[in-house]
Amino acid sequence: MPLFGKRNATMIDPASALPGREQSLAVPSQHEVLRAPLQPPFPEGVQTAIFGMGCFWGAERIFWQAPGVYSTAVGYAGGLTPNPSYEEVCSGRTGHAEVVLAAFRAAIPRAADGGGVGDGAATTTSYEELLRLFWEGHDPTQGMRQGNDVGTQYRSLILYGDEAQHAQAEASRAAYQRVLSASGHGPITTEVLPSGAFYYAEDYHQQYLAKHPNGYCGLGGTGVSCPVGLAAAH
Repeated sequence: MPLFGKRNATMIDPASALPGREQSLAVPSQHEVLRAPLQPPFPEGVQTAIFGMGCFWGAERIFWQAPGVYSTAVGYAGGLTPNPSYEEVCSGRTGHAEVVLAAFRAAIPRAADGGGVGDGAATTTSYEELLRLFWEGHDPTQGMRQGNDVGTQYRSLILYGDEAQHAQAEASRAAYQRVLSASGHGPITTEVLPSGAFYYAEDYHQQYLAKHPNGYCGLGGTGVSCPVGLAAAH
C-alpha cells in the first residue's frame, strides 16, 4: 500500500532519520473485531509478539482471526524515529517496518493437581503457532519488499520479547529455510531482533480490513507449509 512517498529499498542512515515527535498517535480504546483493548495492560496470562510481514493491513487480519489471540494492533517498529506518522514511515526516512502486535492467551501447563492458570474456557495458543502463521502468511525471501510493495517498511521482521521467543524464532527460521530450500526457494531475509519501541499506527489503520472488507491486501505466502514443532526441529 505505498500510497505516499517513494519506494526506498535502502535503510536510512541514522544521521538522516526524521526527528519524529514526543506525542504518540491516538488509537481506539477497543479492537474493532475482538472488542478487547488495543493497548496494555493486558490480562494475566496474555503475552505479546511483534511481526513485520509487509503491508500491515492483511497481516493484522491473519492474527485477529487466529484462535487464542486476545487482541491485535498495527504499528511501526525496528527503526529510529519516535512516534512516526504513516507518511513518514513510507518515505523510508524513519527505518521502521510496518508491524503487527499480537496479544495472545498463552498455553500454560497445568499444575500437578490439575489446576492452574491454564484452566478456563478461553482458547489458548502459543508463540510457536504464531510463528507458523507468520512464516506461511508471507514470502520471507524478498528482502525490502513484499510482492508489489517495495520499501524498507515492508521487510520481513521478527521482534522478540525475551530469550525464549528468541530461541523459538531462530529455530523456526532454520526449520522453515530447510523446507523452503527443498521447494526451490531462496534464502530467508527475515531479521530476528530484540523488540524495542512499538509505536501504534493511526486510528484508520487499526483493523483496516474489518472496516473495509474489500480493501487492499498485498500479502501472499510461498505455499510451503511450515513444520510443526519448530522449537524442537534441528
